[in-house]
Amino acid sequence: MKTRAITFAVLLAASASLGAQQTDGYQFTTVVNQKVTPVKNQAASGTCWCFATTSFIEAELLRMGKGEYDLSEMFIVRQKYMNQLDDNYLRHGRGNIGQGSISPSWFTAFNQVGIVPEEVYSGINYDSKTHNHTELESYMAAIAGQAVKLRKRSPEYKELINSLFDIYMGKLPETFVYKGKEYTPKSFAESLGIDENNYVMITSFTHKPYYQTFELEIPDNWEHAQMYNLPLDEMMAAADHALQNGYTVVWDGDVSEKGFAYTHGVAINPEVEKADDYKDTDFARWQKMDEKDRLAEVFKFERPYPEVNVTPEVRQEGYESFTTTDDHLMHLTGIAKDQNGTKYYITKNSWGTERNDFGGYLNMSESFVRAKTIFIMMHKDALTKEMKKKLGIQ
Repeated sequence: MKTRAITFAVLLAASASLGAQQTDGYQFTTVVNQKVTPVKNQAASGTCWCFATTSFIEAELLRMGKGEYDLSEMFIVRQKYMNQLDDNYLRHGRGNIGQGSISPSWFTAFNQVGIVPEEVYSGINYDSKTHNHTELESYMAAIAGQAVKLRKRSPEYKELINSLFDIYMGKLPETFVYKGKEYTPKSFAESLGIDENNYVMITSFTHKPYYQTFELEIPDNWEHAQMYNLPLDEMMAAADHALQNGYTVVWDGDVSEKGFAYTHGVAINPEVEKADDYKDTDFARWQKMDEKDRLAEVFKFERPYPEVNVTPEVRQEGYESFTTTDDHLMHLTGIAKDQNGTKYYITKNSWGTERNDFGGYLNMSESFVRAKTIFIMMHKDALTKEMKKKLGIQ
């Protein structure tokens, strides 16, 4: 496989406009790109939900004219772990105490304990330069399991849990000084002016009524968050309207497909049955391949590849067959088009800047996003007036 068989223009986090750039296979032209903060690295932690949501909130602060902030993901993650432990105990050990979650957990923790800048709380108090929660999660699960077994959460249990987090993540600051002013985590959060009620989550599935809310059935929705259910075209239009009007969007979806090629900086939803559209391809050889090998072959093409026409039925089938799952949260910052006019969503990831050649960004095709989105989140004012009225949003 060529290391640059499919590439795209290096995306700059703070840039609102990028010109057309020719690459080995794809030529992308930026249509719109909103200003956001630099790419971070969740490393060996399953905390994409927090990195994506924090990135989104930082972009909101930029949009609101409050300046650039680098907020502490791990301050939020620690409180989320505490909330999961409580929930797990009251569910007799049947709760979710994994590292994952979704955006509502960010707001729950934010409202409970506030937030601090990254420089105040990095969440790394162990021998590593990057996040790694593998050992922490193992000890957390063991302590949680013992409490359930004993049917008791003693004062010592609570002290043990807090000590575990202090050891791995560092002690929580009671007060701190930021830019010459003293804050508590709660007063700092209040200074940001972030209101959970201003944000809406949107999804699109046919097994529930449209234009109503429902609790999406994914394991990481352990807090039972409600999401607006829109027809597929309207969900996509909502994302487009937001990105075209100064807003950014949190994206939750499936990244386990062969078409998700982060190293190459692109995610596509290839239509393998259209191989004969490529006259320079040995179609006889192609017909003998299984689907996995066909998909691998996609990344050897030197031009954009035909993609699936994703209908609501196609999308629903992926969800109900568990091929479209709640894998990963990222941050949509803009829209681009390739040389054929195909739309892509400029996407900020949280895997650092070293794993691909594009500064930690990728372009996800419209077909990929239509098929593989679990939900999106945006400011309610990013919706059109007509959509807000249709959903009963003030």
